Amino acid sequence: MAHRTFEESTAMIRSTRGAIALAFVAVAACATAAMSTASSPSPAATHLHDAMRKLWSDHVVWTWLYIVSAVAGDPSAQTAANRLLRNQEDIGNAIVPYYGAAAGTQLTNLLKQHILIAVDLVTAAKAGDQARVADADRRWHANANDIATFLSGANPNWLKATVLAMLNQHLALTTQEATARIQGRWADDASSFDNIFNQILGMADALSDGIVKQFPNRF
Repeated sequence: MAHRTFEESTAMIRSTRGAIALAFVAVAACATAAMSTASSPSPAATHLHDAMRKLWSDHVVWTWLYIVSAVAGDPSAQTAANRLLRNQEDIGNAIVPYYGAAAGTQLTNLLKQHILIAVDLVTAAKAGDQARVADADRRWHANANDIATFLSGANPNWLKATVLAMLNQHLALTTQEATARIQGRWADDASSFDNIFNQILGMADALSDGIVKQFPNRF
């Protein structure tokens, strides 16, 4: 067996080390690609996520426009209210592909009650009728409980306590927004809307994430 020279042995070691390094880089690249693929949402999941955010963004935008016009006594308030009610139909229709038409109708009805009670609340608050405000607020929170019960029954990923906490926060922020508008606290009115908008995006994400988890084969 021929003996290698020192130079030949050194070259072989370097070559082996280089091959190992290249193999390590290749394995790491494959692992990174696999992790990236596994963690990236599918196009269907992304579409649902964006659609849900659009629907709930419309919910708070048209609520704000209604409050602004109603407090000002502007005749456009009715148009805003009608558009807001249509948004509840859109949200109900969004769950039909997953839970069926009856469920979509039920959610629409619950959300329309949410809006109509909000209209009562704004009207009473503007008039300074605290008894009617208290009654509307009670009905509003009872309705929120009904919505949370319905959603948690439809999807195990939507825990009732979690959903109800989000809905109650939405009610509290909307109340702050309406109160600031009625009292002419414009800076508070603006910051309240920012808080409402950010909060509703989180709620929309929680709802879309729950659907994706419940129906993984569709995403």
